[in-house]
Amino acid sequence: MSSEAPPLGEAGVGLPIMAKYIFVTGGVVSSLGKGIISASIGKLLQARGYNITIQKFDPYINIDPGTLNPYEHGECYVTVDGMETDLDLGHYERFTGIQTTRANSMTTGRIYKSVIDKERRGDYLGKTIQVVPHITDEIKHNIKHLGETGQYDFVITEIGGTIGDIESAPFLEAIRQLKWELGRDAISVHLTYVPYLKAAGELKTKPTQHSVKEMLSYGIQPDVLVLRTEKHLDDQMRQKVAGFCNVDLECVIQSEDMPSIYEVPVSMQRQGLDAAIMRKMGIPVGETPQLGPWRNFLNLRAEATEEVRIGMVGKYDLQDAYKSISESLSHAATYNHRKIRITFINSEFLTPDNIQEKLSGQDGLVICPGFGQRGIEGKILAVEYARTYDVPCLGICLGMQMMVIEFARNVLGYRDANSREMDETTPHNVIDMMEDQKNISNMGGTMRLGAYGCQLEEGSRVAAIYGSTQVSERHRHRYEFNNEYLAEYEAKGMKCVGRNPEANLVEIVEIPTHRWFVGTQFHPEYQSTVLHPHPLFMDFIKSALAR
Repeated sequence: MSSEAPPLGEAGVGLPIMAKYIFVTGGVVSSLGKGIISASIGKLLQARGYNITIQKFDPYINIDPGTLNPYEHGECYVTVDGMETDLDLGHYERFTGIQTTRANSMTTGRIYKSVIDKERRGDYLGKTIQVVPHITDEIKHNIKHLGETGQYDFVITEIGGTIGDIESAPFLEAIRQLKWELGRDAISVHLTYVPYLKAAGELKTKPTQHSVKEMLSYGIQPDVLVLRTEKHLDDQMRQKVAGFCNVDLECVIQSEDMPSIYEVPVSMQRQGLDAAIMRKMGIPVGETPQLGPWRNFLNLRAEATEEVRIGMVGKYDLQDAYKSISESLSHAATYNHRKIRITFINSEFLTPDNIQEKLSGQDGLVICPGFGQRGIEGKILAVEYARTYDVPCLGICLGMQMMVIEFARNVLGYRDANSREMDETTPHNVIDMMEDQKNISNMGGTMRLGAYGCQLEEGSRVAAIYGSTQVSERHRHRYEFNNEYLAEYEAKGMKCVGRNPEANLVEIVEIPTHRWFVGTQFHPEYQSTVLHPHPLFMDFIKSALAR
C-alpha cells in the first residue's frame, strides 16, 4: 500500500477481496503512451489506498525482447526475478514503486509456447488445439493469475500494439470474454489519437470513432476513452466523442502533450479519470488524494532553473534505448534542484581528434551498456578522457567493462587488453566469460539476469553512497571481470569495492583518488523511481554539480 495513501478501509470501502481488472488498449496509431496512462491509473488508485499491479501483454512472437535490437523495441527492462521485458514495465515501477516479475510480462510467443508444451505432454487429451478456446484461455489464465493471488485490489493490463493489428486479435477476444464473465469487475480503457489538421485549423475525431468501431467489431464497448491530443479539446468536442462512441461524458478524458510524463497522473486526476473508473466499477469514490510527495517532485522540477549537463556515451542513437538511465538521471537532477540536459554522444564516431570537442562541455559522463563490438573503442576513449581530466564518470554494465579495459591498456600497460566478447584471441582477457556460460547455445534468457546480492567494501565511496555494505541490484550480462588480474588493478589504484558474496564476482570498481569514477556490472537504473531516486545517480549528479 502506498505510504501516502489513506487506510484501505477509508478510501476503498466496499471493495471485494476478488481483484478488479482494467484493460488498457490503444487505437489509431502506436506510441500514444499506453504505458504512461497505465502507470498513471496505477498511481492514482494506489494513492487511494489500493494495492495495484500492472502487466503488459505484447503481441509479438518473440518469447521476450531480450534478443531484440533496441532499434526494434527500445530498451529491454529487467525484473527482479530476471525476466527480460518491455520498457513499459520500467514506467510502471518508476511511477508506482512496485516491483514487477515475469508474471507482469507476457508475449504471444510465451502464450503459444505454453499451449504447445501442454499439447506435447498430452494435457489436452487429444483435442484439436485452436486459437479459441485454447490460446484465449491461456491468455485469460495469465491475465487473472496475479489477481487470484489475493495480493491486489486492481490488476491493470496493457495490451501492446494497435487495435486492428492481426496479431492482437486473440488478446482482444480474451478481453471480450473476461468483460462478459466479470461484469462490473472489469472495464476497458481505450486510448486513441485526435489529430490536428493545421491546414484546416481543426481537430478531427473521426479516427477515434473508427477506432471505437473497430473495438465494437471485437465485441468490446470501451468504458473510458483517453484522447491523446496536441491541442486542448473543448467540452463540445468531448460531448461529440461521447455521443458517437457510446461513452459517458465524464469518461472522455483528454491527454494533452505535457512538459514531462510525470505530470500525466496529476492531469488525469484533475479530469477525474480514477473517479470515473471507480464509479464504473461501483466503488465509492471518496475524497481525492493530495499526491503530496508526487506534487513536491513536480514542484522541484518546475523551480529548478540551473542545468546539469550529462553526456551519455553509447551506440544506439535512439532515446528509448537508454530510457531507464535517462529517467534516473532526471530523477537525481530534480532532487539536486537542477534541470537535466542530456547529450547523446555516439561512441562509434568518437576519435582522438574530436574527443575534446565532443566531451569538454559536459559536467559528467555516463558510459552506457550494450552488446557487441560496434562503438566500444569510442567508449574506451571517453573513459580515458574522464579519467585523465577528472570528469565524474559512471560506467554501467558494458560501460564498467570499458573502464576496466581502458585502465588495463593505459595504466597497467597491456595495450592489447580486451574482453573475450570483442576479441576471442586477446592475450589479456581482463573481461571474460564465466565457465558456466561457455557451453550455452541459446541466446535468449541465458545471461546473468535479475537481482543479485553485492557486498560493499567498508570505507569505500560506494558504501558511503548507499549507506550500507549489503545491497541487491539487477543484472543483464554474460561477461565478467577476470579475477586473475584483480591484484594488479588494486595495486595500481582501481579498487574492486563490490563483490557478489556467492560467486566472488566483481560488481563495482572505483578509483578513490578520482573526483567520481565508478563502474557497476549491474544496472542501477532499474531501481530508480520518482519518489526514491537511486543513490548512485544522486551522488553522481551531486559530484557533477560540484565540478
